[in-house]
Parts: sequence; C-alpha cells; structure tokens
Amino acid sequence: MQNILNYIHKRKYELLLFALIQHLFIGIFLNDLPFYTKIIWPINMVILGIASVGVFIEKGRWKNVIQNILFLLVLVLPIGLTFWGNNPNYFIFLNFGYVVFFLFIFWEVLKYLIKPSYINTDIISASACGYFLLIEISTFLLQFFVYQNPQSFKGIDLSNPASTYMDLVYFSSITLTSIGFGDITPNTHYTKLITSFFGIAGQFYSVVLVGILISKFTSNNSK
Repeated sequence: MQNILNYIHKRKYELLLFALIQHLFIGIFLNDLPFYTKIIWPINMVILGIASVGVFIEKGRWKNVIQNILFLLVLVLPIGLTFWGNNPNYFIFLNFGYVVFFLFIFWEVLKYLIKPSYINTDIISASACGYFLLIEISTFLLQFFVYQNPQSFKGIDLSNPASTYMDLVYFSSITLTSIGFGDITPNTHYTKLITSFFGIAGQFYSVVLVGILISKFTSNNSK
C-alpha cells in the first residue's frame, strides 16, 4: 500500500492531468449517453479522486481529512443519479459539491506552481492541470445555474444530464480559450457575468502562467 501511495505522490501531477482529461473529454468516444451517466461518470470520479490524493500527501492532516471527505462526496454523488436523477435539486447540490472539490485542488496546484524556483515535468503537468481545473470549475458552476433555471443558456441540450454536461464542458473550454463560436450563449444577467469572469480568469491564468514559467526557466539557466 505504501508503495502505491509513494507512486501516486511521485507522479501526482501526471496522474491528475490524465484524470482531468479523461473526465472532461471521454465523451468523444461514447455514443450511449445514459450509459455514460450511470456507469462511466462514477468510474471517472473514482479515477479523479484517486489521482487527487497525491496532491495532498504530506500537506498536513486537516487538508487530507477535507480531501477525503470531498473525495467521498464526489464519488457518491454520481451514484445517486440512479435514484434521484430526475430531481433538479439533486443536480444543484451535485454541482455545488464538484465546484468546492475542484476549487480545493486548484488552490493546491496554484500554490505549487508559485513556490519552487525551478522548472521540470511536474511544473509542466501542474500548469496543464490548473487550466483543466478551471474548465471543471466553470463547467459545474454554470451547470449549477442551468439546473436552477433551464433558460440560463441558449443552445444547451437539456435532454439528459450527459448532454448538458458535455455542452458545458465545450462552452467552458471555448470561453476560457477565448474562441467563442457563439452557438451556445448565456441568457441571463448572472450567467453572462459568470461567463465574462471565467473568460478573464482564463486569460489571466495564461498570462501569469507564462510569467511564472519564464521566471523559473531564467532562474534555472542563471544557476
């Protein structure tokens, strides 16, 4: 068991990056969306939860306790879709739980990026993790409002949870990267403002990240 934990800690950012990518984009390979909701999504969250463990090893007891509680929460929530999948209030609670979970991980990744004065594969992987974590946070926060008010967006497929989620992953991705095709648009004042905030956050993260990487690279060369 200790060997497994050591491996997870050593490869924490590579594992987290893989888990985030498969969670966000595995829908590319799936046609059966109800199967995705009931089977693939819970498996995704197990992978993501295990991958996030490495980020919190040696971070202190209270952080590990919070991480374990959040891990159990995000693991149980998709399983509950089988029983309460038709209840909008359940989806509101689910999305709130995911936002807190991904924010907690994002904060730890951001602190790691700022701290060391060197650049290596962990720094590169952690940088990519930060971007995908922003997409996760944006997706579930916007989904929180969609289940409160289905008219929050125009162009979102609300026929099933998997379609809604994948549409919002797509929308969050093109918003954070400032592509903005316009096929999905916010339709209320609060979703417009939140979308604007995440667009700015995506650009700010990119600019700050470039600055951090350049400073670390310069520091490496001077040494």
